[in-house]
Amino acid sequence: MKVLVIGSGGREHALSWKISQSSSVDAVFVAPGNGGTASGIPKVSNVALTKFPELVDFALKNGIGLVVPGPEAPLVDGIEECFRKVGIPCFGPSKEAARMEGSKAFSKDFMHRHNIPTAEYRNFTVYEEARKYIDSINHNVVIKASGLAAGKGVIIPTTKEEAQAALKEIMVSKEFGDAGDEVVIEEFLEGDEVSILSISDGYTVVSLPPAQDHKRIFDGDQGPNTGGMGCYAPTPVASKAELQTIHDTILQPTVDAMRREGYPFKGCLFTGLMMTKNGPKVLEYNVRFGDPETQTVLPLLSDDTDLAKVFLAAAEGWLDGVSVGVKDGFAATVVMAAKGYPGSYEKKKEITISSTGKDTHVFHAGTSLVDGKLITTGGRVIAASASGETLEEAVKKAYEGVDAIKFEGMQFRKDIAHRAFKHKAQKQGLTYAAAGVDVDAGNALVERIKSAVRSTKIPGADAEIGGFGGVFDLKAAGLTGDSLLVAGIDGVGTKLAIACATNKHHSVGIDLVAMSVNDLLAQGAQPLFFLDYYSTSKLDLNQAASFIEGVADGCRQSGCALVGGETAEMPGMYSPGDYDAAGCAVGAVDRSSLLPNLTSMNTGDILIGITSNGIHSNGYSLIRKIIALKNLSYNDAAPWNSTTTIGDELLLPTRIYVKPVVKIVKQGLVKGISHITGGGLTENIPRMLPDNLAAEVDVATWEQSPLFKWFREAGGLEPLEFARTWNTGLGMVLVVAEENVKTVVESLSADGEKAMVVGRLVERADKGCVLKNLESWN
Repeated sequence: MKVLVIGSGGREHALSWKISQSSSVDAVFVAPGNGGTASGIPKVSNVALTKFPELVDFALKNGIGLVVPGPEAPLVDGIEECFRKVGIPCFGPSKEAARMEGSKAFSKDFMHRHNIPTAEYRNFTVYEEARKYIDSINHNVVIKASGLAAGKGVIIPTTKEEAQAALKEIMVSKEFGDAGDEVVIEEFLEGDEVSILSISDGYTVVSLPPAQDHKRIFDGDQGPNTGGMGCYAPTPVASKAELQTIHDTILQPTVDAMRREGYPFKGCLFTGLMMTKNGPKVLEYNVRFGDPETQTVLPLLSDDTDLAKVFLAAAEGWLDGVSVGVKDGFAATVVMAAKGYPGSYEKKKEITISSTGKDTHVFHAGTSLVDGKLITTGGRVIAASASGETLEEAVKKAYEGVDAIKFEGMQFRKDIAHRAFKHKAQKQGLTYAAAGVDVDAGNALVERIKSAVRSTKIPGADAEIGGFGGVFDLKAAGLTGDSLLVAGIDGVGTKLAIACATNKHHSVGIDLVAMSVNDLLAQGAQPLFFLDYYSTSKLDLNQAASFIEGVADGCRQSGCALVGGETAEMPGMYSPGDYDAAGCAVGAVDRSSLLPNLTSMNTGDILIGITSNGIHSNGYSLIRKIIALKNLSYNDAAPWNSTTTIGDELLLPTRIYVKPVVKIVKQGLVKGISHITGGGLTENIPRMLPDNLAAEVDVATWEQSPLFKWFREAGGLEPLEFARTWNTGLGMVLVVAEENVKTVVESLSADGEKAMVVGRLVERADKGCVLKNLESWN
């Protein structure tokens, strides 16, 4: 097989070097190549061509069996299609798939559509709108030119003034040309960066060792961004378990989603990640091998890995039929740049190279052979890459390779892999904290929430936490010997995903209480005390405290004491940043007031509905599906209420009905109560009725909120599906005798509830809940 590698940088030198070792390869042509590919590598020679038609013509005339484009620009411009049309396999994505790098705005929207973890962001094409947005926010940002900018179109300002200057530089001064016609402004993520190069055929994903690039020009990660001044691999900042998480939650879902959207990815997907405290998040996608990552990871491939065959398999869709082996050990690369880079730099400086040691390779980038002399022609001129059994050995060998290279004005970083060495120095003997469980953080949480918990104190419970269990004094609470205890347990469900996405957790703490105490009302019980359970992969003090303070708020609203709880930190059980919660409420009711009172119910009894705050805490899996299908963000203005965001509207807490409803229960005015939760009207109302009676509900008797109207229409829900999915605007339905309707409605209204007659009980023929006037919802 003959292979054509397209490009002229260090990446292409490394690719042609490794491909030339394949037993299935007879010759490698590099177009246009550099001083390194021009000589010194068996089977490799340069071709002075750059235009697509010329390259296609050359490939046809010379029997090329595989094309490997190196840089992003030809891929974004559609070079893959040129070779596909003439039947030559091309290891690289289509023009449509290459948009993942060609437009950062496109790739960010893609990640949002498919729930790929990434930074919060906004896209802008109008400078003034972007300027106002930066003025309106208080967090650090990263500003990116959306188009191709040779790896330099990312600016990380440290102040708002710097951010405004960077924005003007990109959008007004056009520092990066047309690449800055659209910008992405995203939140600044903290953590360690990791680069993963993955080979894919549109289905299978095979990743090479994780690498860490050094983008800044000066030591200590100072100065402006460059195309990359050095690299090492594998990086210790991503554990084996974390790499599996990245594959399962980012890489494979990305390739699967691209295929399903109609532009399957074939080639090398470069994924830049930030390992944040909340887990890995995608910084960006590139659609080709990285530079200098390629020079670093290719020497780590096993000698029996036939890279040309791997590339051909990916291009033709049979990647699962080949193997990719990786050697034990480490590799490091140090890039040498021209004086002045990444700004205006000097050229045409002669380069001399002495012999290098074993396992050390010199990869050319900005070099040319002129009259037999090697000269500089680019900003990043040349690199020394080396491998070794340890990272220290690999770095030492790489710098020995640097010592063998000389040209005037040569500059390079002297601290490649410094973050890995710092990481290693900080490692200590194994502790519970090292396994991911921070006992000190748990203790700090208890101290922080003590005052909030104490505020729920009622007769019978001191609401103090920190012991092994909570105590409730029934006598002090005034309970008689004929009182019954009623218990309820519940959770919040996938509404928690929206809390995590928006970093707002107080209201879902209220939800946890509301779901259980409202269930107790169905038995006529007054809540006495509550216990919560909060579990997460890694305890975030502020997140957990905000949630539990919300639990305490819910307890105060319902008049019960928060007497205890459990916080569990379980590494690996949840996705980073996620958590789950459950709550248990215990209440009491006098035996004579226990509900439902089935024997007292008769045909003609009236159904009184009490309005909800909104969706409450059920049906959020469908809610999130609709938001995703409409390509909306939780930070977007709500389509049904432009004065607030979607996230804030969806996080309105479940209404707690305890105090106004218990009052009328104690007066003997209520025969039955239904809490409208999962299952909506049709599933919940029959739960409080005897077998011989059904509820006839007139859905036109209460007004549908704009929120419910929007979600019903956006999701295309049929009326019956709507009625059994969400509460449709009613959080509780009561059964009362007709003569007590006025008293009940007036009492509820006086306590701030909106209540109305919504139907009556009838003889049951078939279903336990019959809905009338469904056409009013259309």
